[in-house]
Amino acid sequence: MSLINDNFMIGSPTGVKLYQQVARDLPIIDYHCHLEAKDIYENRRFSSITELWLAGDHYKWRAMRANGIPEAKITGNASPEEKFQAWAETVEAAFGNPLYHWTHLELKQYFGIDEMLSSRNWRDIMDACNRQLQDDAFTPRALMTRSRVEVICTTDSPLDSLHYHQLLKQDASFTPKVLPTFRPDEFFSHDRHQFSSALVRLAELTGETITRFTDFERALEARVQFFHEVGCRISDHGLGDLTFTPFTTVQGDTVFLKKMQGEVITAAEESIWQSVLFITLARLYKKYDWAMQIHFGAIRNNNQRMLEKVGINSGFDAIADQPRLAANLNAFLNAMAEENHLPRTIIYNLYAAYNDIVASTIANFQSGEDGVKSPLQFGSGWWFNDTRRGMLSQLNALADQGLLMNFVGMLTDSRSFVSYPRHDYFRRILCGLIGQWIDAGEFPADDIILQRMVRNICHDNALHYFKF
Repeated sequence: MSLINDNFMIGSPTGVKLYQQVARDLPIIDYHCHLEAKDIYENRRFSSITELWLAGDHYKWRAMRANGIPEAKITGNASPEEKFQAWAETVEAAFGNPLYHWTHLELKQYFGIDEMLSSRNWRDIMDACNRQLQDDAFTPRALMTRSRVEVICTTDSPLDSLHYHQLLKQDASFTPKVLPTFRPDEFFSHDRHQFSSALVRLAELTGETITRFTDFERALEARVQFFHEVGCRISDHGLGDLTFTPFTTVQGDTVFLKKMQGEVITAAEESIWQSVLFITLARLYKKYDWAMQIHFGAIRNNNQRMLEKVGINSGFDAIADQPRLAANLNAFLNAMAEENHLPRTIIYNLYAAYNDIVASTIANFQSGEDGVKSPLQFGSGWWFNDTRRGMLSQLNALADQGLLMNFVGMLTDSRSFVSYPRHDYFRRILCGLIGQWIDAGEFPADDIILQRMVRNICHDNALHYFKF
């Protein structure tokens, strides 16, 4: 029997049944990814499996560096064949790493290849993949359709024109929805030049003269409204630390003016700015009935030498810790709730030791007012936690502290058009966990409830939660 089969990663009879009968063939709602709408609209062709698999994938780059591969064969100018061979040599050293499983899920599901990639067969597998890539079944649109994708949400700056999203919206020949996500990270930036440049561009796009915070707020709403018209229903925010400092209107205006003028501000003032901006944005998200995502806990670009050599997003990031997370997170959500401006919110932490802090905190702010079950969500295992261990830790913490039945499920967080097997990987782990509980006699084997739970988590909850 091949490694990838209907029992793979599940390990319990009830789990296998739930996977086969419910989870396996459900459509995919990928509500957070980093695909480019331009590539989808233009239906970009990939020149080789190396380009499809290795270009831009810092998960693989980290593993290759750990395997002693020279940078020329990772991000450098080595040939596609040399890079693919280097990746194959790394895969056979990757037992226990999810990259091993993802690699073979993708080979099986898209290319029909059951062999395990290794240093012995890399050329045969590379040639077989490259031959298939010439077929129309391997364009972005075809890959999404083959993967049963219903909706994807890309990651977009508020300053983006959304040109290709608009073209896709008008294209009746392609049925999956490609929706933008509003990610205003440049306005949270500690970098004075990045903030100033973004502010100038915001003024140009909206026609606003921005001299005070109320002007900035009005310009932000104009961009939220524009995104909404194109189909956006989600925001996202990538933070290092998640902090909250109570502030007055005068304090907020003062810090904004200092940032606008390019002045150096203190860490305490940065916390005030983050708080002011989040409260302002939350008010807008609530008004437009959006969901708000918050990803926090990454410390980025830690290797200065390699940052200068290969740039950002190249695999030199790590998990961050922070002081007083519980107090900050509770105060942050409470400030929005006090004004009745707390939107549906998903919080993703990167440090698994914080799982119970996050899961217990969001339970403080659940409400039935929005007509949505569990409007505060504990986000899926993210980045360094989208492993088997990380997913199980997140699922168990959510089940301990909240209601697993209402979870909105998995996402790819990916730049690859063949990353949808990550949903399959998650579904197998989910079914295995639930099946383990049932087979151990911890919960009743009620097929109606179990099937609804799996269907909810893998698809239906996301559909209802995001109101696409």
